[in-house]
Amino acid sequence: MLLLLGAACLIPRSAQVRRLARCPATCSCTKESIICVGSSWVPRIVPGDISSLSLVNGTFSEIKDRMFSHLPSLQLLLLNSNSFTIIRDDAFAGLFHLEYLFIEGNKIETISRNAFRGLRDLTHLDLRGNKFECDCKAKWLYLWLKMTNSTVFDVLCSGPPEYQEKKLNDVTSFDYECTTTGIQSLCFMNAFLFKHPFPDFVVHQTLPYQSVSVDTFNSKNDVYVAIAQPSMENCMVLEWDHIEMNFRSYDNITGQSIVGCKAILIDDQVFVVVAQLFGGSHIYKYDESWTKFVKFQDIEVSRISKPNDIELFQIDDETFFVIADSSKAGLSTVYKWNSKGFYSYQSLHEWFRDTDAEFVDIDGKSHLILSSRSQVPIILQWNKSSKKFVPHGDIPNMEDVLAVKSFRMHNTLYLSLTRFIGDSRVMRWNSKQFVEIQALPSRGAMTLQPFSFKDNHYLALGSDYTFSQIYQWDKEKQLFKKFKEIYVQAPRSFTAVSTDRRDFFFASSFKGKTKIFEHIIVDLSL
Repeated sequence: MLLLLGAACLIPRSAQVRRLARCPATCSCTKESIICVGSSWVPRIVPGDISSLSLVNGTFSEIKDRMFSHLPSLQLLLLNSNSFTIIRDDAFAGLFHLEYLFIEGNKIETISRNAFRGLRDLTHLDLRGNKFECDCKAKWLYLWLKMTNSTVFDVLCSGPPEYQEKKLNDVTSFDYECTTTGIQSLCFMNAFLFKHPFPDFVVHQTLPYQSVSVDTFNSKNDVYVAIAQPSMENCMVLEWDHIEMNFRSYDNITGQSIVGCKAILIDDQVFVVVAQLFGGSHIYKYDESWTKFVKFQDIEVSRISKPNDIELFQIDDETFFVIADSSKAGLSTVYKWNSKGFYSYQSLHEWFRDTDAEFVDIDGKSHLILSSRSQVPIILQWNKSSKKFVPHGDIPNMEDVLAVKSFRMHNTLYLSLTRFIGDSRVMRWNSKQFVEIQALPSRGAMTLQPFSFKDNHYLALGSDYTFSQIYQWDKEKQLFKKFKEIYVQAPRSFTAVSTDRRDFFFASSFKGKTKIFEHIIVDLSL
């Protein structure tokens, strides 16, 4: 979303430069790799986008939880001939792109059961030169070796005597003492995973540009996405390639600081509303003879000064869209299709700096919810007599809401409310009002987006200050629980796209690359 383009730059530029500029004295650095010899700590003041880190002959005593999470771009991590004896739980948390992990010739005595948790892209693990006691404490590692898809070099046992110098993954039995509650639980968990498929998100495609919004539409049995790129001044339209199984470039609409692209399909016509910070906003139409989008109509600059969100909806088979305007001088305005074009139909209100508009069907009646930086979200209801939206109420005690999104689960209506400062909220309609059911810590959040794939319901919470979180709905507890962390720089929107029986999840980034995650079902029984 546009509103917080500036908020992504809260850290002074000078501070950013200082943080990224120096290479530690014990290390040698290039643009993409760091090699440190004899360090007593993991370098923190490093160049950005480091993909390779090697720590050799280090003197630190343990690998602590999230010790490398400040280097989320790592693809290779080498930890050879160091002095650490313990690898703690979640030691490598946040390294979602790590493929190669080498831990050779150290003095490891203990590897915690969840040490490798979160290494979803790991393909190679080398533990050579570390000898383990192959007793009950190592059974979790034995089971993990059987379950992982990674290639793991031989792990040798130093004891008990009957297993000395044997490979851990060749051990076929453990002492009876291993049948403790903890081991039984672990065995049950692994048995459960082997029998029951579970969902996951993996990176499918990375687009080498920044973006702030993604919209999807279908036309003539093909799937498209329109991506707003303010820094490149483009609205990039991508098409799903059924042969290559990727999203490829289809057309490009150029403009000035484009912050939103919204597709509208009317009969066989495809329109794209292009919201801009400068030069006014416009509507483009796909021209079959030119095989590209051409300008169809201008949107009056006097009404739309600082567009922040575009919402499409239909009432009584008529097509509308609303643009939320976040400027004091602008007017959030509803536009209506009249068979020839779109014209301004209703100005909603002035001076409120609206950040988001959401169309919601509440008990069979059409509503708009407008969020704002200057007041609590207001609810407007469609009046069938006047055929206009009229004030209907608000959502109390919810100041400074950046966005409101509606979604349904099991025929129940919910709202997600994004807040940059404080907790974001999940609310449920109880036939009389919206009531809060859950608060989610969200400092620095720009978007809280609900989406569903089949029977799996999710919330994606994006933040400028930390990793983005994907929450999954827990049917038993009737709450969202943390499911997975993903790394996206300054996320501005999340969009679900489905095609060819495959489900994808676009994550726009204001400061980095746009990422496409695929929602997959992992079946370890195959």
